[in-house]
Amino acid sequence: MASSVETIHTKEVEDELQAPRKYDVLYVNLLLAIYVHIAALYGVYFAFTSGTWNTLIFHIMISQLVTLGTTAGRHRLWSHKSYKAKMPLQIILLLLNSMSFQYSVIHWARDHRLHHRYCDTDADPHNASRGFFFSHFGWLIVRRHPEVLRRGKAIDISDVLSNPMLRFENKYAVPIGVTFTLVLPTLIAMYFFGESLNTAWHINMTRYVCNLHLAFSTNSIVHLWGSRTYDKNLSGAQSTFLSIFTWGEAYHNYHHTFPLDYRTAELGNNWLNPTTKVIDFFAWLGWAYDLKTVPVDVAQFRASRTGDGSNIWGFKTE
Repeated sequence: MASSVETIHTKEVEDELQAPRKYDVLYVNLLLAIYVHIAALYGVYFAFTSGTWNTLIFHIMISQLVTLGTTAGRHRLWSHKSYKAKMPLQIILLLLNSMSFQYSVIHWARDHRLHHRYCDTDADPHNASRGFFFSHFGWLIVRRHPEVLRRGKAIDISDVLSNPMLRFENKYAVPIGVTFTLVLPTLIAMYFFGESLNTAWHINMTRYVCNLHLAFSTNSIVHLWGSRTYDKNLSGAQSTFLSIFTWGEAYHNYHHTFPLDYRTAELGNNWLNPTTKVIDFFAWLGWAYDLKTVPVDVAQFRASRTGDGSNIWGFKTE
């Protein structure tokens, strides 16, 4: 099945996109990264000492909503166009995205399409062939490889650029992110749950950093470890364990093999894929439509032809 963001790997492209590398550190980004991690560690301390149960439950709920905004929104809806959403659902998903402070949807969609098209080359923003730390977090604290910048200009993002809500969010990404990710959760914990500013701020930073690492794990962990049921030549791998925490995003070998499938997985194992259940609910409500899927027999045939022989779903590949 063809895709506008499918991986293209010819020998010529791979040679061209493995240019000499250097690590030009962005010191402002590095200092911010150090600060948020230190603050998150303080948040763990406050969670065990002064934080109330109301605050902890509140942040667990926010964390789940942020994950849903990433999986159903910026990933499956806007980056892959694997389904369509009516305005009410788009507004909900955009609000949930606003609590993640991970660039704008437009920026994220361009990077993600680059990742799929040039996976594991120097045009991949978080190229896993450069090691775990780089693909997980390091790519955010060094200057981007010239190939990322060059190839990124050619990625078609006209669909997200034509969306006025996404253009607005892109224009005001920093104040929106600061307001919804940092300020409002802190104020809510202070004024509704009686936390001090110190406790409320640091517990919120813990939640924020945990959400970051959860999202980044699909750039690093599932590109380095796991089974490759559908295509052994792709670095994306299957991780049932990680899918529990990422709302179904770690069936990564399936996803990189069939990037247009709105489920990112198949054969009914969606009890570990709650994002799909949420999209299905909104499809029943009429707010999500044109859900793209891959027939089971097509996935089975691909597994038998190019997979590594693993069989985590329990289907026959003979």
